[in-house]
Amino acid sequence: MRAPAPLPTGEAFARLKKQVIERTGHFYYEDKDEVLWERVRKRLAAARSPSLDQYLERLADPDRGEAEWAALEAELTIGETYFFRYPEQFEALRRTILPDIFERRAESRRVRIWSAGCATGAEAFSVAILLHEMLGEALAGWRITILGSDINETFLAQAREARFGRWALRSLPPEQRDAWFTPEEGAWRLRPQYRSLVRFERGNLLDLLGPSPPLELVDFDLILCRNVMIYFHPAKMAEVAAALVARLTPEGWLLVGHAEPNPEFARFAAAVSLPGTVAYRPPDAETPAAPPPAWTPPVLPPAAELVIPAPAFAPAPLAPTAGQPPQTPTATPREPARAPASGDIVEEVRRRADVGDFRAAELSCREALEADPENPVLHFYAGLVEQALGRLASAEDSLRKAAYLDPGFVLAHYHLGVVRLARGRREAGRRAVAAAAQLAGTLTRDARLPEGAGLTAGELRELARVQLE
Repeated sequence: MRAPAPLPTGEAFARLKKQVIERTGHFYYEDKDEVLWERVRKRLAAARSPSLDQYLERLADPDRGEAEWAALEAELTIGETYFFRYPEQFEALRRTILPDIFERRAESRRVRIWSAGCATGAEAFSVAILLHEMLGEALAGWRITILGSDINETFLAQAREARFGRWALRSLPPEQRDAWFTPEEGAWRLRPQYRSLVRFERGNLLDLLGPSPPLELVDFDLILCRNVMIYFHPAKMAEVAAALVARLTPEGWLLVGHAEPNPEFARFAAAVSLPGTVAYRPPDAETPAAPPPAWTPPVLPPAAELVIPAPAFAPAPLAPTAGQPPQTPTATPREPARAPASGDIVEEVRRRADVGDFRAAELSCREALEADPENPVLHFYAGLVEQALGRLASAEDSLRKAAYLDPGFVLAHYHLGVVRLARGRREAGRRAVAAAAQLAGTLTRDARLPEGAGLTAGELRELARVQLE
């Protein structure tokens, strides 16, 4: 195996890293010099820059700089995506969010949607397909626009082609793939009626925080910004989320990735707990207390139901081994379909935590643990609530108990590692995160993890890689 190239010495690399983080928001690279240098080296070779000093001059050049920044950003950004990622969120769109938007826009019949950080376009096109399935022939009477934006020009070029390989379509059964796509030389191209709803433009989310934010990015009925902000500094994540909420209509909706909700969001948004996910709205929005039934147009043909495929994984769970240390798990992760003990209490804790009422969630958790002290799911949620309240030592203790009581509990290991890393316990934290990745690796990529709000094994491995690199 080829040894990695040594990191450059001197201050040029530090200057470049600072510029990368300031321009892209990718705080992910703050403590990952080796990863950053490996990706920068590709651009140095392509640009024929013999030194970092000359490369920095190229980036600053008025004529060549923007093109080179675009090429470097293409190396630095991550674009793994697929159609109908996070089925729970698409079910929330179908049953609650889009019906609410249709009702509010019944007179103007104008809807604006933004897929921020769209990568190669699968998310934006998934929404377009869903709209067609819900509205049917009535869609012709609506003015619906979907904007997909990304910092990576290479991704956007692929998105405009609307041509996808098997991996991006892996969640679709053959009948849906054939209905929505046409085969084309080993790939599939999205049919024109779905492509016509979406346009793609280059955009940097950090521009929302600048002195002259884009004027056209306003009055969205729905914004999806999923698995983008996880690479930002936590403070920057909250700023970007606040800016996104400010770009919504007064009754608009924001969806973020399952790993991205943050207690800070409560300062500027109202959390709406929906089955399997959380959405955010402007603070004064009239939020339904419970999801209404699936929407049907009042005078038009009924909406067709989109069948979102369930994961194929269904292993037989192994019983936890007494005394087994959580850092070296050998148990199979718990079967996703299994309902946890004390389900009503767990659901109450989830609901209160989702809307930011962490004190009440903690109280419910503690009361439940008095009656059921060996329930790993309750210890897991106690750890998450303590983490949200900033009590990292207690959170570590609760998550360690959850992983000990159920050695196959993937997310208990992962969050234990995250808390340990936050406490400066680098090696112990990395071991716990690696254990979570190892357990997730025994599952199919699309298997949804227990207590993960739709997070899949493949996505967990991606998050673990971010922590370990």
